[in-house]
Amino acid sequence: MVAFADKYLRLAEIGDYEHAVNGLQIENSGEVKRIGAAVDVSTRTLQEAALQKIDFLLVHHGLFWAGLKPVTGPLHRQLRIAFDHDIAIYSAHLPLDLHPKVGNNAQLAAAIGLSSTKPWLEYKGTPVGLIGTGNSSCRELAKRLEKAVAGPIKSFCYGPKQPRTIAVVTGGAGGEIHRVAEANIDTFVTGEAPHWAAIAAEEAGINLLLGGHYATETFGVKAFAAVLSEKFSTPWTFIDCPTGL
Repeated sequence: MVAFADKYLRLAEIGDYEHAVNGLQIENSGEVKRIGAAVDVSTRTLQEAALQKIDFLLVHHGLFWAGLKPVTGPLHRQLRIAFDHDIAIYSAHLPLDLHPKVGNNAQLAAAIGLSSTKPWLEYKGTPVGLIGTGNSSCRELAKRLEKAVAGPIKSFCYGPKQPRTIAVVTGGAGGEIHRVAEANIDTFVTGEAPHWAAIAAEEAGINLLLGGHYATETFGVKAFAAVLSEKFSTPWTFIDCPTGL
């Protein structure tokens, strides 16, 4: 399962943040009877995985975002749960954001009705976002985004009422608003943004739609868990632990 996931997501080809540690972060005894999908590793996520007898947990944000540190406190607690319940943890960050089929960007772009999408926004030599076109007004696009993430969003329709070029970068990419403007993109869909990004969007005449960091990154783990489930004839479930961001 790990070998298939590594190849499918092209882990060896895609650069990432230093502490993403993509791939198998914790192994188990070797047997997988149930797959779990979650956005983040946390004590709450692992406790739920243990209750549901999940032994392979696929996540977007893994254990080591804080970098090398002593195995005490929350990290010790999380590792203890994983070891006690034989839970393997597999993490995929940017490789899961940008995958053309199961990626967060591709899944969200399809959900809000984008077409003719192509890669955009290079990071470490790899485009991590998408640009596409739509057939709806900014207000209608906001409604589609709200439906896609099944929750409230924030919309700043400072650009054309009828968007022409729409960029999608899930997660916390709002700080890239100046690169959006430089690329002559009139509508930017992402998860969250710093305060100043809303001002920058207004000044540049760009529509900025924020669907939530967590909510926009639920798509990839669900889609890839379904692929693993079909490939290995193993049931899967999504563990929903929203942060509110």
